[in-house]
Amino acid sequence: MGILSENVIPGNHGKVFGTNAKEVKDLRRIKEHLLKINGIENVIFNDDFPVEFTVHTTKMVEIKEIENMVKGLGFHAIPKGLFSL
Repeated sequence: MGILSENVIPGNHGKVFGTNAKEVKDLRRIKEHLLKINGIENVIFNDDFPVEFTVHTTKMVEIKEIENMVKGLGFHAIPKGLFSL
């Protein structure tokens, strides 16, 4: 594993995660909790199914930290593949 596969790197591309949360109240709760993680600047959800969200950061944030935060709320956050250059 490497830096790119284990961390969300700051920048405008962000990192996309899939989740099994579907209700708007659950998505809001996930966003509120993720924004408490130091370095997370923004969380954007898509309107499609399956539900995915993009995390933008101001510094490197470990993917495990994001996964664990969402898991603690009763849902999963599965990172998608590396961004394309």
